[in-house]
Amino acid sequence: MRYATAPVSTHRLQLEPDFTLADAVARVGHLATLGVTHLYLSPVLQASSGSKHGYDVVDHTRVAEGLGGDEAFARLVEAAHAAGLGVVVDVVPNHMTTPTPLSLNRPLWSVLREGRASAYATWFDVDWDAQDGKILMPVLGSSLEDVLADGELELGEHEGEAVVRYYDHVFPVASGTDVTAPLADVLARQHYRLASWTVGDSELNYRRFFDVTSLIAVRVEEPEVFDATHALLVDGIRSGAIDGLRIDHPDGLADPEGYLERLGDETGDAWVVVEKILEGDETLPPTWRTAGTTGYDAMLRVGGLFVDPSGAAPLDDLSAELLGERQDLEAIVAESKRWVVQVMLATEVSRLLRLVARARPDLDGPAARTVVEAMLVGMERYRVYLRPGTPAHADDAAELQAAASRGAHVVGELDPAAVTGVLDLALGQGGAEDRAAADEFVVRFQQTCGPAMAKAIEDTAYYRHVRLVGLNEVGGDPTLVGVPAADFHRFAQTLLAEWPQAMTTLSTHDTKRAEDVRARLFVLAERPDAWATWVRRARELAGDVRAEELDALTEYFLWQNVVGAWPISEERLQAYALKAIRESKLHTRWTEPDEAYEAAVERFVTGIVTTPAVAEHVEAWVASTATEARANVLGQKLVQLTMPGVPDVYQGTDLVDLSLVDPDNRRLVDYGERRDRLARLDGGAEPADLHDEKLLVTAAALRTRREWPECFTGTDATYVALETGSEHAIAFGRGTSEGVQVVVVATRLAGRLADGGGFGDASVVLPSGHWSDVVSARTFDEGTVRLADLVSASDDGRAGLPVALLVRVTEEEA
Repeated sequence: MRYATAPVSTHRLQLEPDFTLADAVARVGHLATLGVTHLYLSPVLQASSGSKHGYDVVDHTRVAEGLGGDEAFARLVEAAHAAGLGVVVDVVPNHMTTPTPLSLNRPLWSVLREGRASAYATWFDVDWDAQDGKILMPVLGSSLEDVLADGELELGEHEGEAVVRYYDHVFPVASGTDVTAPLADVLARQHYRLASWTVGDSELNYRRFFDVTSLIAVRVEEPEVFDATHALLVDGIRSGAIDGLRIDHPDGLADPEGYLERLGDETGDAWVVVEKILEGDETLPPTWRTAGTTGYDAMLRVGGLFVDPSGAAPLDDLSAELLGERQDLEAIVAESKRWVVQVMLATEVSRLLRLVARARPDLDGPAARTVVEAMLVGMERYRVYLRPGTPAHADDAAELQAAASRGAHVVGELDPAAVTGVLDLALGQGGAEDRAAADEFVVRFQQTCGPAMAKAIEDTAYYRHVRLVGLNEVGGDPTLVGVPAADFHRFAQTLLAEWPQAMTTLSTHDTKRAEDVRARLFVLAERPDAWATWVRRARELAGDVRAEELDALTEYFLWQNVVGAWPISEERLQAYALKAIRESKLHTRWTEPDEAYEAAVERFVTGIVTTPAVAEHVEAWVASTATEARANVLGQKLVQLTMPGVPDVYQGTDLVDLSLVDPDNRRLVDYGERRDRLARLDGGAEPADLHDEKLLVTAAALRTRREWPECFTGTDATYVALETGSEHAIAFGRGTSEGVQVVVVATRLAGRLADGGGFGDASVVLPSGHWSDVVSARTFDEGTVRLADLVSASDDGRAGLPVALLVRVTEEEA
């Protein structure tokens, strides 16, 4: 299906108190000049006070006051429309936050005060059968008994009603409670149970976002909940203020397909993309009413074009040399998933087992738990999509059966009867003593698969596997070292045929590294021998700042990120290193920090940044690989902006962006600098540096898309793979059934290209007509053109760019 409101391109803006809707209004003119067709906003609904991201929603009925409120949003829409731009908004349907104070979340406050009698009791995904019918609130610094004994809890008043107060936290008091009774008795009569924060992973009885206890799941599958939480956004679509929606974490929903059906009905099928990670050859369910994913699948293929597969083996050897062992990613993932499932998600597994006990009381409880854990560990995708009462697809059944088999190798031998019984439940097959519990198991098991995958792979294993950390990315595949041009062409053609208006991206607010950090790190695969020499010397230079507690894995992980993000301040690198080592969970964790180990890492980071010899060594590497990095930076940007789909430019990435994982990649962007640089380039100035070159390429591609939309997202758009005769170039044409109108050429693996003496006689055949390169102002005639005349990996100004964007022109224009 084609969507009438689909953008031709988007620019993501991260709204927060320091970059409000008013600030966005001030940038509209520049973004229109840049060439994008739509603003793409992070969540705009009322979130926690001071929220830096907006995914912690507390109120769906209004635009966040900290961003400027409803009036500021209306002004942004007006300014955008006046400049010819549309508006896309990020939507958070899966969860709300448990704010401080809790009264800011009025539906949740009502449920805590009134329990199941609340008008909002259906809003939140609570297992009322656990915790004696109460909602567990794990917010205390120690056990309830100790907190009571220390006098840290007290009765008080908040917004005119009686509350239980714990420092900044307040909790409602149920009506009819005798507040003159001992405090322990008052608490015993509430619809919630206060507990230590340490029991969240093991005793929590509400579904949460991954392992984030402060984000409580919303049951958007209930019509009244959907209506209440989406009314403002749906009205925005209907009024024309909003053109499209990005759906956050659809895998967390009970019924993603049903949600998209409802959304399509309510919005008249506005353009909607979903944040869905596809594993391997997995495809988006074709029945979903969506334009496609947010683009992690495209990011994997685009980046892979600029990775040299021949570097895999020597990089393996180097990591084995440094670590003293050869890493096995499959084993790292399996162990990470086992820990996440058995420890971090223990409460979610327990909830599943309560459903098993009701649906199949004939199954042995411990044996069933082992099977459930094995299936969660063995899943190789984020979930399957089964609806209770609907027959399972053959591939879904095969995936669940294979998951049990794979997981058994990790968690241990499985009881055959338990395997058969749990698989039947997961597939919605077989008999069940409690049909409602069986149906709920089908849904809840699928909802648990995503957190198990994400926390184990993205947030654990990818901080442990160090062969080439630039591949350790959201939606990435570190085993896939390099993507041949032919494979990319097949992917692009499939995308155009099946999901022509899906989003593509190179950077998001969730990526582990910005696109240009990865572009630099990809060079390691081209120069593995030089890199090995460099890192051995780096270790020698850092000898004086390496404490005994620092392990080789963490050190090597940090060295790669340092050369990717250099220059980087000590403050930024310290924050990143702390997050990385706690996410890896090898020596320290968020919930159990090892102070001695963290101090050793802190000392090492300080030494890297402040030791002149080390800094000079890092700068020498960056300088020596500048040609390769430049080709990667510009090449992947141009390919992403011109391939099938709707490209997003994440804020700031029109210049070289060397950000690391959030919150580093959500820092404020200097739009004034970008405006001034673009004005200078538009005035005819030559690019002064790689920032200018990337801006030049970005603006040229976006403006070309805007001028020729029918060639990129139109119903008649085409994608034609062009032969280059060289593994060091990728080329393709975009056009319509009337012919190719735009030709894209990008240099690949520029280092090895230089080693081999350049392109030689390799060439590309331009379709009939006259062609103008909009990034170099050079013209070419149809027919065979040498690649060396089109693109160059040398750093000699505009004529030497490693990319070309050719547009068909008339004879007079040529």
